Amino acid sequence: MLEPAELELLRDGALQLGVELDGAQLGKFSLYTSLLLEWNRKFNLTRITDPREIVLKHYLDSLTCLAAAKFPLDANVVDVGAGAGFPGVPIEIARPDLNVALLDSTRKRIAFLEEVVEKLALAGVSLLLGRAEDAGHDAQRREFYDIAVARAVARMNVLVEYCLPLVRSGGFALLQKGPDAYEELSEARPAITLLGGEIEKVVTLKLPHSDATRNLVIIRKTLGTPAAYPRRPAVIQREPL
Repeated sequence: MLEPAELELLRDGALQLGVELDGAQLGKFSLYTSLLLEWNRKFNLTRITDPREIVLKHYLDSLTCLAAAKFPLDANVVDVGAGAGFPGVPIEIARPDLNVALLDSTRKRIAFLEEVVEKLALAGVSLLLGRAEDAGHDAQRREFYDIAVARAVARMNVLVEYCLPLVRSGGFALLQKGPDAYEELSEARPAITLLGGEIEKVVTLKLPHSDATRNLVIIRKTLGTPAAYPRRPAVIQREPL
């Protein structure tokens, strides 16, 4: 559970990002923390175990997505490589109108997220066990989502091949990156163009109650992704676009 001071830190930090959290939403973040720490004793879900650091480096970091871009009402969002649920779960708690699919290839993480979804009553969340490369060729998933989000999954020239095939034309991918964002973006330009994307902007935000900054790369999907992409995992890793 989160202590009152940590809840206030979360509430105020979210406000700084333009996100207003009510008591019920703060309660869900508190329960999320308890489940995360409980499961983390059995499985390695996160190296961050101090509740204050969880608020800053997981929850507020996730909410920077909502500050960086406009998420349309009732949008379909996919969190690629969701891990322990960041940024997808905090986004859903803050914006329960959204339909968020959490995609991860590890069964134990999906089992954790199943309990999170049940205990937090996150009606808008669906869980997908599998690889992004396979989802990108699934007729029900390919070019279906309005928005794809991803955090700390891979370098950008690899990450766009995971994300852009899942995004419809007119939608966008929002990739959370660190200080090397511009270097990675320059490297990924050919891949972005090939996959039907166009660099829209990079939003640099200061993380509330911290000296750290975050770079959020927004790539607009302007054309359909060629049918050959995404390629198989080994090929993506061996021969990035």
